[in-house]
Amino acid sequence: MRFANGIRKHAKKIAIGERPTSALEETLTTATEEMPQAPAHRVAKDALDVSMAWAVIGIFAILSLTAVYQMSLILIPVTLAVVVGMILGMAAEKLGKLGVPPVTNAVILSSAVALVILLLANSLADPLTTLANEAPAFIERTINRIMPYLEQIRWLRITPATFESGPVSIDALLENTGNVLHLVTTNLTPALVQALIFFAALLLFLSGRVKLRRTIILAFRTRRQRLAAIRVISSVEQVLGFYFATASVIYAGLGVVMAMIAWAGGLSAPVLWGFFAFLSSFVPYLGITMMTFAIAVAGILTHDGIILGLLPAAAFFLVHLVMENLVFPAVMGRRLEINPFIVFVAIIFWTWMWGAVGAMLALPLSLIVMTIIEELFIGEKVQPQLPK
Repeated sequence: MRFANGIRKHAKKIAIGERPTSALEETLTTATEEMPQAPAHRVAKDALDVSMAWAVIGIFAILSLTAVYQMSLILIPVTLAVVVGMILGMAAEKLGKLGVPPVTNAVILSSAVALVILLLANSLADPLTTLANEAPAFIERTINRIMPYLEQIRWLRITPATFESGPVSIDALLENTGNVLHLVTTNLTPALVQALIFFAALLLFLSGRVKLRRTIILAFRTRRQRLAAIRVISSVEQVLGFYFATASVIYAGLGVVMAMIAWAGGLSAPVLWGFFAFLSSFVPYLGITMMTFAIAVAGILTHDGIILGLLPAAAFFLVHLVMENLVFPAVMGRRLEINPFIVFVAIIFWTWMWGAVGAMLALPLSLIVMTIIEELFIGEKVQPQLPK
């Protein structure tokens, strides 16, 4: 068969007039034309082959998710450091243009992040200590407050004697509170290890950010692929930096408003409520739901009337609704809109994988994926039709 193909190539050169033909070559050409063509072998895949291919892909995906879950102790701080480093990319670029060396740049930005965390921890230390010391009185006051409402629900069969003995008694609740504190203290060492990994990864990522970016770009061979890599990396840094810089300012204002609502509504530790409002706003949908429910419970426990107790929660929900639907779109524009269902699924998935930190990382990871898809498929975007 290879001999026949060689004869065909030789005959093709003769046919296009590359050189004069002889009697032998004419004979070879005629014989070649009479030869049967080599059949094109194409392997047809049946349903079993397709199923096997998808099964391999599914097994690989399951193993990858298992590895991500099992390596959460390392992957959580490293991923958080990379996301924070990309958020600080715009600030790093400005410091680099001012002539600041990369190592000094990394030290300045990492120290700034550590300083902000320390200031927040210091400001929240007193309210958290007060809340821990008042936990027994708070539990007893909560039981006395909700008892009249529970007695009205007859099928629950709850009476004041229910809280005097058994698993829901005050002593049992205090014992469970001690178990929770013990659980927190036992998890303190892994948290400190993750904090050290986070700051080390952030410092190294910021110091080697330019070299890492160059390595990723040069890993592609063609000029088109390298230009696409440059465009994707730059767009991701701009989107994350712009989004979180703007969101931090808006949500900080929301935290201040929440502190004022808590103070006016008679809630204890208004600074703590403001901080939780600021932090929970970075978790779409779930954050506002949990925050509103917590404020409602605290208001009911604080005030005698139901309506008066629900006023702080209603005020916070109204302010958050205005910021999310009017202020935030007006500042951010429509270019960073993500499908709400995709964001919700991402939050549920990453919360299941990595807990509270995963819930906070769900939105930035969704923004990164969205930006990559938009930049890679930029040629397929529908262009607006201009009037003629």
